Amino acid sequence: MENTLSDDFFYDYEDVYFKPFITPDSEIPEDLLTFLYSFGYDCTQRVNIQLIDEQTIMFVAGNLVILMNIKTKVQRHVRSSSGGGIGIVMVHPSGNYFAVGEKGIMPNIIIYEYPSLKPYRIMRGGTERAYAFVDFNSSGNLLASVGGHPDYMVTIWNWKQENIVLRSKAFSQDVYRVTFSPENDEQLTTSGTGHIKFWRMVETFTGLKLQGELGRFGRTALTDIDGYVELPDGKVVSGSEWGNMLLWDGGLIKVELSRRDSKPCHHGPINQFVLDEGELITVGADGCVRVWDFETIDTAESYDEESLIEMEPMNELNIGRNVNLHFMVKFKDSNFIWCAQDASGRIWKLDLSFSNITQDPECLFSFHSGAIQAMDLSPLTYLMATTALDRTVRIYDFVRNKTMAIVKYSQGGTALIWAPLVLYSKGNVIAVGFEDGVIRILEIYNPKGLAHVAGRSEVGEIDIRLKQALKPHTADVTAIAYEHNGEMLATGSKDNTVFFFLTGKENVPVGFISVPGPVVSLQWSPPSHETTKLLIFCENGYVVETACPELEELDTTLTFEIPLPKQYFRFRSIRSSIERNTEIKRRQKIKEQKEKEKQERLQKKKEMAEKNPELAIEEEEEEEEEDEEEEEPLPMIYIPPEPNAILCGFYSNPGQFWLSVTGYDCGYLYHCKFTEEESVNKDGSINMKEPFAFLAIEDASENPIRQMVFNSEGNLLFCGMENGAVRIYPLLFNDFDLKSMQIFWSLSIHDNDYGHIKRICISYDSQFLVTCGADGNIFAFSILPQEDIVELMRGRQARVPSPRKDLATDKIADDIDDPSAYSLENAKKKAEMDLIMKLAEEKKAKKRLELHELRDEFRELQIKNAELLEHVQLKKEDFELDRLIRDEVERQIATRIELVCKELAWEQEKYRIGLQKLQARFRNAVEFDSIIVRCFESDHKVSTYRVTSLSEKYYQLKNEMLRRSLIQLDQKSKDNLYKESKTTGIDKGVVAEQDLDVDLLKGSQNPQAKVNVGMRQENMINKAEKAKDKIDQRKKEWKDLYASRPDDNYEDPNDVAAIKEAQENMGDFKLKTAADYTVPEHLRINAEKKRNQLIRLEELIHEFKVEMSRKVVDLRDTKLDIIEQITNLTEELRLIQTKLDPSQHLPIPIVPNLYPDEMPEKLFQIDQEKLQEFREEYSSSKKRNRTSEQLSEFGKSSESTNSSKASSNQNLERSNVKSPAVEMIEPSQLEAEIQIIEEKTNLYLQTAVLKKINDLIKNFDAELRVICHQKCKLDIAMKMADLRHVTLFEEVLLLKEFEKSEDVLQERVNQRITERLETQLKSEECLQQLDGKKRDVAKLQEKEKALHATFLMSLGENNKHADFLTRVFKKKIKRRRKSEAKVSAESDEETDEESDEEFGYSDEDESDSDDGGVDDSACPETCDPALFENTLLLREKRLDIEEALAEEKKSVELLKKEYDMIAKKVKLIEGTVKSAKKDLEALQREKQQKLNELYVVVPLKLHQVEYIVNGDMPNDLVLGLVFTNPALMLLQKRIKELQVEKDEQRELFKHARQKHVQLLRDKAGMEAEITELEETCYQEMIRKFGRVVDLEALQTLSVNMTLEELKEKIDVNNLRFKRKIKQKDDKIVELQAELTDFTRQYTCRLDQMNTMTLEKRKIETQLNSQQKKMGVELQKQKAKLEEKQDLIQLVERQAKEVNKLKDEISLLTRKGGHILLPSQPPLP
Repeated sequence: MENTLSDDFFYDYEDVYFKPFITPDSEIPEDLLTFLYSFGYDCTQRVNIQLIDEQTIMFVAGNLVILMNIKTKVQRHVRSSSGGGIGIVMVHPSGNYFAVGEKGIMPNIIIYEYPSLKPYRIMRGGTERAYAFVDFNSSGNLLASVGGHPDYMVTIWNWKQENIVLRSKAFSQDVYRVTFSPENDEQLTTSGTGHIKFWRMVETFTGLKLQGELGRFGRTALTDIDGYVELPDGKVVSGSEWGNMLLWDGGLIKVELSRRDSKPCHHGPINQFVLDEGELITVGADGCVRVWDFETIDTAESYDEESLIEMEPMNELNIGRNVNLHFMVKFKDSNFIWCAQDASGRIWKLDLSFSNITQDPECLFSFHSGAIQAMDLSPLTYLMATTALDRTVRIYDFVRNKTMAIVKYSQGGTALIWAPLVLYSKGNVIAVGFEDGVIRILEIYNPKGLAHVAGRSEVGEIDIRLKQALKPHTADVTAIAYEHNGEMLATGSKDNTVFFFLTGKENVPVGFISVPGPVVSLQWSPPSHETTKLLIFCENGYVVETACPELEELDTTLTFEIPLPKQYFRFRSIRSSIERNTEIKRRQKIKEQKEKEKQERLQKKKEMAEKNPELAIEEEEEEEEEDEEEEEPLPMIYIPPEPNAILCGFYSNPGQFWLSVTGYDCGYLYHCKFTEEESVNKDGSINMKEPFAFLAIEDASENPIRQMVFNSEGNLLFCGMENGAVRIYPLLFNDFDLKSMQIFWSLSIHDNDYGHIKRICISYDSQFLVTCGADGNIFAFSILPQEDIVELMRGRQARVPSPRKDLATDKIADDIDDPSAYSLENAKKKAEMDLIMKLAEEKKAKKRLELHELRDEFRELQIKNAELLEHVQLKKEDFELDRLIRDEVERQIATRIELVCKELAWEQEKYRIGLQKLQARFRNAVEFDSIIVRCFESDHKVSTYRVTSLSEKYYQLKNEMLRRSLIQLDQKSKDNLYKESKTTGIDKGVVAEQDLDVDLLKGSQNPQAKVNVGMRQENMINKAEKAKDKIDQRKKEWKDLYASRPDDNYEDPNDVAAIKEAQENMGDFKLKTAADYTVPEHLRINAEKKRNQLIRLEELIHEFKVEMSRKVVDLRDTKLDIIEQITNLTEELRLIQTKLDPSQHLPIPIVPNLYPDEMPEKLFQIDQEKLQEFREEYSSSKKRNRTSEQLSEFGKSSESTNSSKASSNQNLERSNVKSPAVEMIEPSQLEAEIQIIEEKTNLYLQTAVLKKINDLIKNFDAELRVICHQKCKLDIAMKMADLRHVTLFEEVLLLKEFEKSEDVLQERVNQRITERLETQLKSEECLQQLDGKKRDVAKLQEKEKALHATFLMSLGENNKHADFLTRVFKKKIKRRRKSEAKVSAESDEETDEESDEEFGYSDEDESDSDDGGVDDSACPETCDPALFENTLLLREKRLDIEEALAEEKKSVELLKKEYDMIAKKVKLIEGTVKSAKKDLEALQREKQQKLNELYVVVPLKLHQVEYIVNGDMPNDLVLGLVFTNPALMLLQKRIKELQVEKDEQRELFKHARQKHVQLLRDKAGMEAEITELEETCYQEMIRKFGRVVDLEALQTLSVNMTLEELKEKIDVNNLRFKRKIKQKDDKIVELQAELTDFTRQYTCRLDQMNTMTLEKRKIETQLNSQQKKMGVELQKQKAKLEEKQDLIQLVERQAKEVNKLKDEISLLTRKGGHILLPSQPPLP
């Protein structure tokens, strides 16, 4: 029986908590360190805050659980029981207990009672390494836990009895949390990296099990889930990495929720969900707390898998900037006050009442966020300074446990040190290094001393003032160190530099040195050393020692880098050598031990040998075997390719130091020293050196020392470990060689996984120890025993330094806030570079001035030279001193031009690409620009439309429209599938009937036999075939007739369409504004259709505009041609007028010009002339519009061209006129007549040319006016199209609001219709199968009748064995089914009942048969055997038909049941289809009502308005109806058409009624005639045959084909058998010849055997003689004996073969004996 724990049972805390480890047999006291206070907070842990009562918060701090009073800040703590850390803490729902989930090897969960803090229960064995989360159920009787790496085990505990109820592996990756459902304790949820899992406790046949279902994300991206909450109905709401909420139902994402406009619910992951009083509260990493409507989330539905449900929070609280909320717990005495954990290092008090009196968020506590980077204690008092990457510097009083001051900067702090008292006697200065390379010197003082001076009313106890800010580095400052006398300050950084400052009132930069790697730490040599040196530890394995800079020897004019003597040490791994040497020593020791034991054994053997010599020999052999054992190879020497990182170190002696290294070499302290000789490699690196001594550190092979600090007396070494533990090694006084470092005291303080100790500090009086770690915790300890602490702490507090006298008057130092500010070295280099550039510019200016003066002087000389006489002047070539100089100058100019081109290539390409982009944006998309074409003689003008090409989006929408239209066509084709399937089914039935025609003699007739039948029966066969064809033709006609018969429910499609049209269109005109208006199917519109209309409208607008613009452009081109023609005609006219008298000249028309707006493309045609004009315009700084200038220039050029042409023509005319006047000669009479004729001709030509010009101008003007008129009409149409476009766009916007709902309803309707169609197809297919089966049954029945008729025909007339054969034919026998013919013999062992089922009939059928004891095993002697065999064959066929008939009937019954089920399903689906259509119609009606509310512009003329009230048109036309004239005329016309149709339908009904009566009379007459003919047929059969027979079978079986075929088979078999007999005879002859050959061969083999026998005897004789001669040799004799045995066996085998051959010879010599081949060939 299990032991039950009583409710009042408690463990002893002294036996539970983890105690310090002390080296055995050492006298180190256990209470060497006493914990005092925790100043840090691990705020980055996911859940690290709990409220155990109204005034106490609880959180995990490394290996402690801290319980702190909110008001007094007094702390209590509980220590870990394993020493491996604490993973999680959780409060019981009652508040009387809390659970602590620990870390370590097989950690425990400990339940503590509150407020006594006694261990109440301990749960063991729940996980292997660490607990990630624990949670109590709502009643508090169960506890769920989940482990971390590597097992991730979820466990449910009965914690009061410390029993495991259930357990299972949660997942294969990190699990963040596990929780019970608040409504059902049998449901749990876990979440973590990339998963969420839902658990249920399920009762199985093996007991209670924990079954988990992994959540499937589907199309949602995989995400880590931090927060979630279980809803009362079983759903789960979780967060995501992108900030949206996911609603889970049944293991699937039901819906994703976001805010409006697709904004996430939180900017970042949602870390916690809380369901509180019907409201869902979310806590996000963005610092916001939002409250959501629970009902909206719980009932959210999404009909589209990819859509989001958008909603807004009901209330919201934004805590502030740089706030990252992780977890939140509620104060129990309030419904709205919460306590929140902030990953930025704060704990908030939040009021979530969201009322008018809601309080602002209150910060209860503030801590460092993340790892503490640096820490130091005051050398004069109990003050502590810390800094971290959260950009703050904090001052604490670690005696009063109080935060004194906090100051924040622009970058995170990385290093900190308190200035020594030698430099500042008040101990009021600290130096802080930051991650941007800045060093800030901060001064600490008590501001109360300045209160009266400054007039401040509220001051704190400590204030921090910036004393100086410097930036010596460009990367993180990692180390700061003051020289022991305070004169020099050194800083190290990750930028591989160490900077030196001269201290004083201000720190003066001295210079820097470069080191081989990032600096880890700095240490000045102690005062005991002769010379002051700085020891620099680098991260990459280098240690550098440099001397203190001497200011007199340094020159920092150009750079701060100073040459200092340096010594280098590069660490070389020796761990493998240590392990190898240890192994050698171990083996040597073992070997010596064995040698000693061996000597002892030898001594004993000597004594035994004297007594028993034989026993001594055996022991010697055993000893030799033992000595031959091989030793294992020694460990290989391994040196890492890259040195491991150095963690810390310190001076031991001058030139010697200790190192602690991480990685492969951890586990040891290495004693190293610098050497005088340093070898440098080719790449500049220093050769590695090995330490000259080492010290093994116990339990540190994977746990290196990170910090080492000595106390002031030097007798204690404090070590901070990688796993967060503090070790204390007692040493001898000033034992820096660590020879006495043997025993130690160790205590796990910080987190063991990520809480390595960053710094250890000891107070100035060596009474307190403070540690800080990477887990963000700061712990203060007392080095005194517990009993002395109270006395020590009584009245103690830190003394704050008083302010300086001149502090109030000093100017505040300038800070460096810009991270990109220049460092000291970069600033000096930049200043030097600026000075160099300034001097260079001054020198250039001086040279330019000299060149300018020389150039002026040269110009004066050129002027004087030009004034001289020509023969005295110097030529240009004379000025050239050297041709090569000119060539060189030209080459330099060309080179400079090329260089300038290269320099401007980027700018050129930039502007070219910019021009291309501008053209692509504004020009390339324009198909037609605005072109205005004017008339020649009037003011009429016409312009193109500025048409842009259709966008890419338009073509995408159009392609999408075409694609959807194709899909709709496919859908329509599917809708028509049902009707087509009916026709197809009928056709298939007809074909199946035709294929199922019974060929009564198909199995017995053979086409080959039919050909070979005698001629006497050929006519009978042909006659039977013709009769059969006639019968088949008649059957086919009947089938076609029945197939054409319409169904009873058949409706004419034309009638159905007419009825539908009448229902929709007849009656009154349906207004869309009517309340009961139902939108017809063809008028239903959605966003897609409306979008398609919009696309088509845009396409039409574009086509019309393009067409009109093309006409205008063609007109412009025509105008250009006309201008060219007019120009040519005016030239021709001028030529004609040169031949006429000036008095006969008619005025020459002016050639028209094109206006600039008629050729706008010329504005973009840039040539060299325009570029030159632009350059001149730009240089003269005249800001004119380039486009107007080009237009004016274009007009001026055209006018100047025309004027120049006109002036040249006038000058030509004058010259032509004056020239003949000078030389006037009297013409003859003939010449005068010729002149008259030419004059008249020229006059005519002049008139004709002018007329042609006039016609060209008038025709063009007329054409332009026509196009102008068309353009006006098109403008009106385009304006209407624009109005229509606006209306369509508004309708699209409206319809998009309904699109989602309509798509969902339409999809539902389509699904129901598709389901109905599929079900109807199944029903039709099932019905067709049923009809087919019925036809198969009918055909089988006909086949059975035909078989019976065949049997009767085979008996013939007056057969005396007819009764016997009939009984044999009708006998029912037991036989196996064909499908079971191949069943193995094992089935015979089955039961009789199963055996009966396998046969074709049952016992009842056998008992009902009347064939009695008919023996069908033998044919009677008087009966024809062929007839008997035929009867048996026909019986088999009958049984086959009966079995097939039974199967078909069974199939018919099954198909009937299936058809009934499908019919019921069709009715149900019809109801769902109607319901879905009804919902869709309601939505269409609502959508139509919304569309009716839109305003539509309808232009009307006054004569179109017929809305008259009291003879006048009202002012308000709201009640009017816009109605088209065709629709009105159609309604009026329809009144008359309906009257006519009504009369026609009455007449048609009257005729149909008369025809129906006549058809009934004809049907009755035909039925009577059929009855009379059937009676006549019956009487004729009785008269002729004596019974009713099947005439069809009688006609087709007029010849006994079976008998004829059997006879033919007999003849064929006789011929085949004769051929086979002949073949066998020939084979016998061949075999006899082979027998003779074999006999001859066997005789030869007998002769060979005889010869071999003789040889055998001869060999035996030789062997006997040799045996007598040869000596006795054991090995040879054995071989000969074996050979002899082989020969004997060979002879025996040959003898056996001889006997076999003799037997075969005797057998073959027998007369008439069978010939048998030998089983195996004889041996040769």
